[in-house]
Amino acid sequence: MKPIAIFRHSAGEGPGYFATFLDAHGIPWQLFRIDAGDAVPASVAEFSGLCFMGGPMSVNDDLPWIPPTLQRVREAVAAGIPVIGHCLGGQLMAKALGGVITKNPVKELGWGEVITCDPVAQEWLGDLESFAAFHWHGETFSIPPGATRILKSAFCENQAFVLGPHLAMQCHVEMTEAMIRLWNQAWADEQAAPGPSVQTPDEMYENIDARIAAMRVAADRLYTRWIAGLV
Repeated sequence: MKPIAIFRHSAGEGPGYFATFLDAHGIPWQLFRIDAGDAVPASVAEFSGLCFMGGPMSVNDDLPWIPPTLQRVREAVAAGIPVIGHCLGGQLMAKALGGVITKNPVKELGWGEVITCDPVAQEWLGDLESFAAFHWHGETFSIPPGATRILKSAFCENQAFVLGPHLAMQCHVEMTEAMIRLWNQAWADEQAAPGPSVQTPDEMYENIDARIAAMRVAADRLYTRWIAGLV
């Protein structure tokens, strides 16, 4: 099998559990460290799928790697090569496919419930109607033409959409405890007052093992459905 191309846009926002899942299923992958200067590949033909991780930047920023990234997403979708995106990665997919990226009404930081909102969600999550995902974002995507929204939350209407074999998520299901603790080193930089949509680091660490285990149930279902489409 050709490898999955995984795109990292920030040193602290690597593939996390997604890479663990691929390894457990014997699926090869190749990491492109965009944050470290790796070039966006010129073609998608060498990959069986594309995965885009998160990052602190905006998809609307004038960054040199964003236009070729959007083009690779469009090329992969046209070729039937599955694409998956986490947070910034989901926003990249949305913009590439005709959606827009705007400021969310509030920031979401920490654990928060996401809820299925279309029967198509059953194809990806089975009988799981909701789960607590991890969030760390201030922007949101619109649903591109032809795509179907499958997840929402109380603070963000568009938490995930699918388009055939492609999955874009605003939430983070790839998190590990180490990643959560690393991100919280920059919690103060978010300048977000604690409240219904914003947890403090200490609140995020409460029952963290059980929370991660529960989120892994959802992640396993989403990732299993996604790899079923690999070429």
